[in-house]
Amino acid sequence: MSLSKRDKAIINDLNMFRCMDRDSIAEIHFAGLKNPLHSTNNVLKRLHRDGHIQRSTAYVPYLYFGQDVTIKKNSQKINHFLGIVEVYKEILKFEQPKIFLVEPKYGEKGVVEPDIFTIFRAIPFFIEVQKSTYSEKIMYDKLDRYEELSQSGIINNETWQRKDKKIFPKVLILSDTRYAIDNKYSFPIYQAQSIGQFMEQRSQGVKQQFSYGDIKSNIKFKTN
Repeated sequence: MSLSKRDKAIINDLNMFRCMDRDSIAEIHFAGLKNPLHSTNNVLKRLHRDGHIQRSTAYVPYLYFGQDVTIKKNSQKINHFLGIVEVYKEILKFEQPKIFLVEPKYGEKGVVEPDIFTIFRAIPFFIEVQKSTYSEKIMYDKLDRYEELSQSGIINNETWQRKDKKIFPKVLILSDTRYAIDNKYSFPIYQAQSIGQFMEQRSQGVKQQFSYGDIKSNIKFKTN
């Protein structure tokens, strides 16, 4: 049986996010249907039966994984990846991002591995999804690596960059903990508990000075 456009989109998302819960798949791909959970269950059952995706029944609702994802079904990183899915769903409430990458790697190993790179409201962001509390030292070490990346010029070669104005993404830390971060960095750093709170801060003008201007919006980006 040939795969539908929606089948392929679900498979692509599972490969990108590594894992997703059934309800998130329903929310993203089956919204508006009369019985989205029933439809989701039928499609996921078929895709699993035909070997296109993996499944873990140890969770309620079930968790689904990309076909080639090697993460252990009891890995501690599962909650982290599900947190990234939640951020994506929040962004979708405002717009479909032109690009959304999960744990992209820049430069040599250990330089920077953000949880998310996305272009949101025509602005590039590195997003850190912090479910646990980091020490101040660990957070500064992480931000120092972003500064190293900024100075390296690697980001200037990204396909989304404008030819006339190279910019470094802003860093958004999503965490229940607010860190004391000084202004020694060459890029803006924002903190919020969620995308919704961040957008509320922006609408109220709370230190939301986006000075770089719009980046080009006529590019079609890959999402995996």
